[in-house]
Amino acid sequence: MRVTPGLTPITHPVLPSAQDGGARRLAPALWIDRVPRPGWLNMAIDRALLERAQGGERWLRLYAWDPPCLSFGRHEPAARRYDRGLVRALGLAVVRRPTGGRAVWHAGELTYALACPAAVLGSLREAYLEIHLVLRDAVRRLGIAAELASPAGPAPLDAGACFSGSAGGEVVAGGRKVVGSAQLREGGALLQHGSLLLEADQAVVRQVTRGSAPPDRSAPLGRLLDRRVTWDQAAAAVDATAGSRWGPLPRREHAPAGLLQRAETHGPRFRSPEWTWDGTTGG
Repeated sequence: MRVTPGLTPITHPVLPSAQDGGARRLAPALWIDRVPRPGWLNMAIDRALLERAQGGERWLRLYAWDPPCLSFGRHEPAARRYDRGLVRALGLAVVRRPTGGRAVWHAGELTYALACPAAVLGSLREAYLEIHLVLRDAVRRLGIAAELASPAGPAPLDAGACFSGSAGGEVVAGGRKVVGSAQLREGGALLQHGSLLLEADQAVVRQVTRGSAPPDRSAPLGRLLDRRVTWDQAAAAVDATAGSRWGPLPRREHAPAGLLQRAETHGPRFRSPEWTWDGTTGG
C-alpha cells in the first residue's frame, strides 16, 4: 500500500453503542442489489426507500449502474453549467439526484444508500459523520489508510465534480476524496447516498463542464492500491463495518415486496429532460 494518512482526523460526536441502547442500534436491513440499473431507476428506488423510511423502516442498499451515468445534484444549474450537446454527442446517460451536491460520474464504483428515520442518527451533521465513519472503516478494511477530512466548511457549489474537493467529514486518503455523499431530509426521514470509487475517476465531469473546472482529485481505490478492488469486495467491507458499528444487519438479496413497483411511479420524474436539466418536472 502506498497511501499514508497525511490528514488530521476530525473530532466527531461519539454515538452510544448498541449495548447502550443508543443510535448505533440502527441495524438497517441490508439489500445487496447485485442487478446494475440505469440511473433513473436507481434514483427512483432510492426515493422509494426514503418513503419507506418515513414509515419507520431502515434500509442500507448497495448497488451499481448500467449504463454508466452522469448525475447532477438537486440544486445544480445543470443546463448552464454542463454542455448538453457534448453530453449527447458522447452518448452519456444522465440523471438528476433527489439529493444535493455536485456532478458525479457513476462508473466502476459501489454506490450506497441509507434511508432511515432522521431521529435515529440525530442532526444532519451527526448523521453525515456517523455514516462516513462506517465508510471510512470499510475503506481501511480494504487496505487504505483513510481518514475523515478536517472540518473546513462545506465545499462550494461551483462547477466541477463532487470529487474535485472535500468538505469536512468526508472520507479521504492521501489528501484525495474516495467517497462522495449527499443527504436529503423529508417527512421525518433521511436519505443519504454516495459513491465509493473503485476503478473510474471523474474526468468525464470536467470534460463536459462549460468553461474552466477544478482538476479531478478523485481517488479510485484500485489506483491507490495498484490492484483491482471488486464490487463484491467493497460490498463485503461495508457489510462488515456497518454490522460492527450498527449491530447485525438483516440481509436481503432481492428487492422488498412492492418496492420496484413503487419506484416505477417515480420513473417519469427521473427520466424527464426538464427535471434532469432544469430541475423542474415538466408537463
